Amino acid sequence: MTVETAALWTHIAAGVAALVAGGVALATEKGGRRHRRAGRVYVAAMAVVVATVLPLFALDPTFFRTFLLLVAVFSGYFAFSGYRVLAREHPSDGPETVDWAAAVAVVAACVTLGAWGAIVVASGDSFGVVMVVFGGIGGVLGTSDLRAYWRGTNRTWLVDHLSRMVGAYIATVTAVSVVNISMAPEVVAWLWPTAVGVPLIWYWQAEYADVGPLAGRI
Repeated sequence: MTVETAALWTHIAAGVAALVAGGVALATEKGGRRHRRAGRVYVAAMAVVVATVLPLFALDPTFFRTFLLLVAVFSGYFAFSGYRVLAREHPSDGPETVDWAAAVAVVAACVTLGAWGAIVVASGDSFGVVMVVFGGIGGVLGTSDLRAYWRGTNRTWLVDHLSRMVGAYIATVTAVSVVNISMAPEVVAWLWPTAVGVPLIWYWQAEYADVGPLAGRI
């Protein structure tokens, strides 16, 4: 078995694990034992998904794998930042170096992705729309985090956690959609999970907007 094949199958297996664990975390009671356990498995699986993209890109830096590398930074940041909300000793704690570095990385990746997508759209390829949408979402999120870190904004931790994790799960579902829904137009297969998932994020933001930043962990 080659390194590329091993990385690919590990990537696929981790993606399946993330899909199942993320679904369980979303479906179970927030704060319950099953939710917490499923959430830990999901974050670990997403870490493997992101890590295995690196050798796949290094071994064959094609257009699509370069795109996947940038999207891996984008989706990985959602899971990472959602985890970091809970990983700090107190939700109101200030950001650490790793938080700054991750936010800068996602902004750089997403600005690149969005600009590249604009060029692709200008060339007449509708796939560039997907790149612009993902680049825009990730760029806004990373910039918002950097601004909050700089100003010391004390945001509602539960809203941050849920919205980031749902955002990461949207990326997981998107990957499955693209691989398995061959009858739909390419742009639709890439963007329908975002169209469905973003209203869910808005719902949870409204549902938990009044939960204070020092509330108990989930």
